[in-house]
Amino acid sequence: MSEAGNCLANYGKGEVLTGAEILLRALEMEGVDTIFGYPGGAVLHIYDALYSCKSIKHFLSRHEQGSVHAADGYARSTGRPGVVLATSGPGATNLVTGIATAYMDSIPMVVITGQVPISAIGRDSFQEADITGITLPITKYGFLVKDIKDLARCIHEAFYIATTGRPGPVIVDIPKDLTAATCEFFYPPEYDLPGYKLKCNGIEQELEEAVKLIKEAKRPVLYAGGGIISSGAEKQLIALAEKLDIPTTCTLMAKGAMPDTHPLSLGMPGMHGTVYANYAITESDLLLAVGVRFDDRVTANVNTFAPNAKKIHIEIDPAEINKNVAVDVAILGDTKEVLEKLLDKLKLQKRPDWIAQTNGWKEEFPLKFVQGKETIKPQYAISCINEILDDNSFVVVDTGQHQMWSAQHIKTPKGRGFFTSGGLGTMGYAFPGAIGAQVANPESLVVTIVGDGCFQMNCQELATVAVYNLPVKICIINNGYLGMVRQWQELFFDKRYSHTDINQGPDFVKLAGAFGVKAIRVTKPEEVLPALKEAKEHPGPVLLDFIVEKEECVFPMVPTGGSINEMLGR
Repeated sequence: MSEAGNCLANYGKGEVLTGAEILLRALEMEGVDTIFGYPGGAVLHIYDALYSCKSIKHFLSRHEQGSVHAADGYARSTGRPGVVLATSGPGATNLVTGIATAYMDSIPMVVITGQVPISAIGRDSFQEADITGITLPITKYGFLVKDIKDLARCIHEAFYIATTGRPGPVIVDIPKDLTAATCEFFYPPEYDLPGYKLKCNGIEQELEEAVKLIKEAKRPVLYAGGGIISSGAEKQLIALAEKLDIPTTCTLMAKGAMPDTHPLSLGMPGMHGTVYANYAITESDLLLAVGVRFDDRVTANVNTFAPNAKKIHIEIDPAEINKNVAVDVAILGDTKEVLEKLLDKLKLQKRPDWIAQTNGWKEEFPLKFVQGKETIKPQYAISCINEILDDNSFVVVDTGQHQMWSAQHIKTPKGRGFFTSGGLGTMGYAFPGAIGAQVANPESLVVTIVGDGCFQMNCQELATVAVYNLPVKICIINNGYLGMVRQWQELFFDKRYSHTDINQGPDFVKLAGAFGVKAIRVTKPEEVLPALKEAKEHPGPVLLDFIVEKEECVFPMVPTGGSINEMLGR
């Protein structure tokens, strides 16, 4: 928690404060040390209070979407809720994509927006937007504060809702007149949320059923998702896999939950997953799914997904049980707690034949590419990034071909060390997301891997890294195309490259220079590693523009509607 007295004197009842001061006091009470935001008319009183606030740092982005993605990156890299602040109307609506990104990936976030005065609500007033209504499907909850006496309570409850159960974003919309009004400050010690109950079934019977299936299994697979990261259950996951000798596949959202170099690791499953992960799932007789939602990019055709396997689903959100794939045993509860109980009930098991089979697939179908002497293969540029990383590094990846290559080739040693927009697939996420990670982890190396199309969506945040001297290393995988869409056009639309050629884009080196950011263009394979090492040694932000082979495709690939064991390019 922030040091009491830095922002405002004390937290006791009886002090009369403005709504803006109450907001900052409440954020202090929640331990908030960082806000990402952009000012505007409806939040002027809040920004005036921030002017003299020393306990909470504010980072000014150059677009509200940059702010919300930065708050998301802060949350993903720390596990603590990110906080973003924007004004009413367009300021609030510019947050929508980032809120949806966080919602789809279960990222805790508190979104604070200004609103027109209470008397002006519903009158189509200047810069009015019903942001709680607009974001209803993409938030866990939305507060429209109508009484200044409720403001502290709403903030208190917003953080509780955002961080408990299945995490997610919560919005608090504050009319401008409330930020200027005054009342006696009181921070409620408890929560009054009769409609918000964390559900947990009586899991003892389900645990016994799961234990029985695990003991009987000959070819089990652990299928781990983002719920492992959210609950901090990485150690329990690894312990379970090692105790039971179970090959483990981690989704894009769970990358690093089991280190990619672990002998039981199968890498990522699904559309662009490893052949051996997909084969193992298909041939398994038991699928132990932990903190997953059976996403369509993993399952492909659900009718042929693990067709001969009994399925155990450990999940905190009851809405996900039997939603996409029917399961035999459902255990509703916190992933970490459930895995600890399973570990207590299970004895050491060895499955040498099954391990030999999965290792055989690894040897027969490795991830591979051939780097020539002339043009840089994108896989090669991404693989070389491993050479500058350490156990405390963060890799933040955007959406598209480079995202899948990164998932395949970046070796992540821990949970939270690699993250990306998984569920929504938001282009433009990674650069501001990396800013949030760097702010939260100032001593760590933060690398963002982006496509040339993705980078142009939020390249204005070069100003942010320059002004705050945030040493983010920006690696642009520049192929002159909207690469993933181009790949689909090549494979399924007879190479009709309709509006995916963006080769006439900006000179990224000159663009970075205009913001005062060091930049290096890399055109030859032998230049890749020296440029990365140079970037790492530079104390500030660096942009690396890797000019890569233009029409490289991501393989393996499961075509839409296919089965995960029937992959192109295997």
